[in-house]
Amino acid sequence: MVRKHRLFALAGLALFGLLGRLAGNPSGVLSLTSLVGQSGKLRAVFALPDEQPPVPTEPEAGPGGVYRLLQPGIDPVSFVVMKPFSAKVHGRIGSYRLGAWPYEGRTPNNPAYASPRGFIEVNPENFRLRVSDHFTLGQFITKNQESVWPKYMVLQRRLLDKLELTIDELAAEGHPVNGLSVMSGLRTPEYNEEGVGPGGRSAVSRHQYGDAADVYPDSAHRSRMDDLNHDGRVDVKDARILAAAADAVERKHPDLVGGIGIYPATSTHGPFVHIDARGTRARWGG
Repeated sequence: MVRKHRLFALAGLALFGLLGRLAGNPSGVLSLTSLVGQSGKLRAVFALPDEQPPVPTEPEAGPGGVYRLLQPGIDPVSFVVMKPFSAKVHGRIGSYRLGAWPYEGRTPNNPAYASPRGFIEVNPENFRLRVSDHFTLGQFITKNQESVWPKYMVLQRRLLDKLELTIDELAAEGHPVNGLSVMSGLRTPEYNEEGVGPGGRSAVSRHQYGDAADVYPDSAHRSRMDDLNHDGRVDVKDARILAAAADAVERKHPDLVGGIGIYPATSTHGPFVHIDARGTRARWGG
């Protein structure tokens, strides 16, 4: 019995070391911050098949490689096993089209533009899997190929952390919101390419890397940004308040630095803010 307990203890230490590395802590030492992020609100870890924990885990949400880890003192965290990048053949996995990443097959000057390590499988069973307190997996999928299942996506924990911290910052500045609506999350290279051109999308858009989202607060579920400054109008001034909150998050958490772009309303959409965690500062619009 003593030997059995010792084996479980050693397996647990190995699991926590693995999760520390996956959660962004190269030392492999698990801390509460490395598991649930600086916001304390991350609820998922994404890993490749050879990074699976060395102890049994509880299956969750049907197929798709999702397991539940229980860490005393915090809400349950999901362990999501990704398909390796090599699973993509001729630009697709199964029937789901992805395309080719901008620097696929070669090494970019900036490692932030390297092809993804792997892909998260999204199916009807895990579509609503909570990846942080305010966000679910399905909110970030590319908005095409509606009838194709399973879908595959890339999602970075640092983006989720930055968005959660931005929600907190809005509240601290006197603009409490129920969350952020994701207007656009991941864009597969195939989908992104459709809008590349003068005045359109960048060929190296961060939306292809899972660390960018176009968002706006919509507490009333009206598919438009909240009137954050309470002036009776929803316009770019409200978007600037959201952008300022994201900027404040970067000042407090420099490791989450990235792009912040302000977009006014058009005939097809309301104002919104692009937020990413690319690793270098970029600002535009507004």
